[in-house]
Amino acid sequence: MINFEFTVVVNRPVEEVFAYLTDPEKLPEWQSMVLEARQDSPGAMAQGTKLTDVRKFLGRRFETSVEVTAFEPNKRADFRAVSGPIPFAISHTLESVDGATSIKVVAEGEPGRFFKLAEPLVGAQAERQFRNDYLTLKDFLEAGTV
Repeated sequence: MINFEFTVVVNRPVEEVFAYLTDPEKLPEWQSMVLEARQDSPGAMAQGTKLTDVRKFLGRRFETSVEVTAFEPNKRADFRAVSGPIPFAISHTLESVDGATSIKVVAEGEPGRFFKLAEPLVGAQAERQFRNDYLTLKDFLEAGTV
């Protein structure tokens, strides 16, 4: 099992950060592994919403069905893979801090048959990649390029 957590502070209002973070169409902009993403359920995002993303990780391309497991606007957004080669769950807790936004990210995953033998390598690579992706999110939002 792979587990990691970290916090990123973005110098933008929590409403702006949450809107960008939870927009599936924006994922390819800031998550380097995501090639495409879409919301499959109609209406506004909420708990139970279904999403699909296509990722490339360690040279493999795969599609994952994702479900929103918690959704509190401007406070929390949690996601869980319901299909795909790597079961994962990721939790985002947002907090407004003096006009900036603190995002606590907690992730866990099971490499499964594709990457089981290389779990330590996969875990280290995944954590490094996620940290870099959230720093990209921070850079985009703080630069006002989104």
